[in-house]
Amino acid sequence: MNGANIDREQGSHVRLWCNARLATLAPVQAGLGIIERGAVAVQDQRIVYAGPESEIPARWRGVSEEADCEGRWITPGLIDCHTHLVYADNRAHEFELRLQGATYEEVARAGGGIVSSVRALRAASEDELVRQTLPRLDALIAEGATTVEIKSGYGLDLANERKALRAAHRLGRERPIDIRTTFLGAHALPPEALGDRKSYIDRLVTEILPAIAAEGLADAVDGFCEGIAFSPDEIARVFEAARALGLPVKLHADQLSNLHSAALAARFGALSADHLEHTDEAGVMAMAEAGTVATLLPGAFYFIRETKRPPIELFRRHGVAMAVATDSNPGTSPLTSLLLAMNMAATLFKMNVEECIAGVTREAARALGVLGETGTLEAGKWADLAIWNIERPAELVYRIGFNPLKQRVWRGQ
Repeated sequence: MNGANIDREQGSHVRLWCNARLATLAPVQAGLGIIERGAVAVQDQRIVYAGPESEIPARWRGVSEEADCEGRWITPGLIDCHTHLVYADNRAHEFELRLQGATYEEVARAGGGIVSSVRALRAASEDELVRQTLPRLDALIAEGATTVEIKSGYGLDLANERKALRAAHRLGRERPIDIRTTFLGAHALPPEALGDRKSYIDRLVTEILPAIAAEGLADAVDGFCEGIAFSPDEIARVFEAARALGLPVKLHADQLSNLHSAALAARFGALSADHLEHTDEAGVMAMAEAGTVATLLPGAFYFIRETKRPPIELFRRHGVAMAVATDSNPGTSPLTSLLLAMNMAATLFKMNVEECIAGVTREAARALGVLGETGTLEAGKWADLAIWNIERPAELVYRIGFNPLKQRVWRGQ
């Protein structure tokens, strides 16, 4: 979309970022959509022009506020499309157990895992959850994040799921960032369920989910389909309820085993299926047909020492879009760096530079259902930008523990 622009009301303030190199990620352009000697114009929080500087409409020259980028790169603001950012305390003791040889499943069955985070969240107030989460969110913002998805799933009853989602919404008022919320009630059985999965799913679909939807607290619904969590049939019940309420779905799929949950996600037209280490070709083909994004989470793969990689070549072969996210959570991916997540995706999953950068911008937006609003540098989208002190885009993927962000722009500010 070189040279694309939108006419807005004459006289309204326009800000220009000039003398820049752009990685627009616009899907109509090849690769990263690179424009040398480019510019971005912003008006009323929206991009009105992104293209060659030589083609900026004359009416904006001399009357706009101009920022000289001195040849720096501009990308869309980064998007973390899969996090569990709102939680209380941490699970460093479980990390110690795993270092001593315990598996993720053994820790969970011994009362650790998700249920330990449930106890901690239930004991914390909404104010305390916000206080503990802000430093994690600030770490993402400091690396150029402009949109972050946050899941519930550590409450597992109406009061505490509501508390977690309200805390997530408050984060979007405390900081200049777009927060997308996802209801993950089907994350684990709460302790009081005493192993009665049917009764819990009944309560989830008839009481908890409808109340969350009625309050407008969730943008989407997620589930954890795994032997230590919920079966495909149980997840299908949750997704049917979500569909009846008009909420899109996402799924933790095929992380530890192949329950054909990627295909299940596709059957419900899921925005994304996430993890996917054990997904087979039938699942990949179903995702391709449904347009379901593969959200890859190398932080969890690394942290719990997985050895089976997600089927990257199959995703490429069948044209499945790939997003990359931190999966920031206290138990299996205490990661708050999208830059490191990109490096991990490249080194552990063998994704290339273009795939990694698209994975935390355009495809991450697609995985949240917000590609029409953000994720690329195109006229009409929110002016969410990241300006980098780099010589080439590969540096964003190549470096480890180094943040080259010069400036983050959210909604034009």
